[in-house]
Amino acid sequence: MLVTYIRSIVLYIIVLVVTRLMGKREIGQLQPFEFVISIMIADLATIPMSEVGVPIFDGIIPIFSLLIMHLIITVLNLKSMNFRRIVCGKPAMLVEKGTVNEQVLEKERLDLSELLEKLREKNVFNLSDADYVILETNGEISVILKNNKKVPTVEDLNISPEYTGMTFTLILDGKVMKENLQLLGKNKKWLNKELRKFKAEPKEVLIATINESGEFFCQRKD
Repeated sequence: MLVTYIRSIVLYIIVLVVTRLMGKREIGQLQPFEFVISIMIADLATIPMSEVGVPIFDGIIPIFSLLIMHLIITVLNLKSMNFRRIVCGKPAMLVEKGTVNEQVLEKERLDLSELLEKLREKNVFNLSDADYVILETNGEISVILKNNKKVPTVEDLNISPEYTGMTFTLILDGKVMKENLQLLGKNKKWLNKELRKFKAEPKEVLIATINESGEFFCQRKD
């Protein structure tokens, strides 16, 4: 029992490291080859984890082999557009100039209900509002709305909003983010001075932030 527990921990750490080395993609954003490798890694880890008689290296070596294969494919994807098309495919135009492309829907094995569902996920609740809908290689869709349905930008409204820039977290659940303070050229003395305006100590603060324009926000814990 103890051996199984230790093997499980070791394999978990290895799979976690390998997953981190593969990059920071969400599950829904994986390319087909990344999805396949992820499934295979999970299967390879399961065998030595559950079968004590199987040497643990019989799972570790293939996992790292898949990692190397993933890194090679990733580099080739960056270097060759043709290779990327072969491995990942290419985007498909589901809706073009407001018209649903039935042949493309059939080719991608999507029906209208699934298309409408994907549009709702993008906060588009009326198919007629979409000018172009593109199915990306990772399964997500990109939507270009018709001009009269687009949300106006500040540029359209001729508004010049005040620049706020990046927002930095200074305190999170009572813990001071020292790295951010150093990045801003500030110290704890300055932070305590700002917190006194809210009659709070760092340990009493749920979150405190400041943006590049100097706007300081603080919320105390309940």
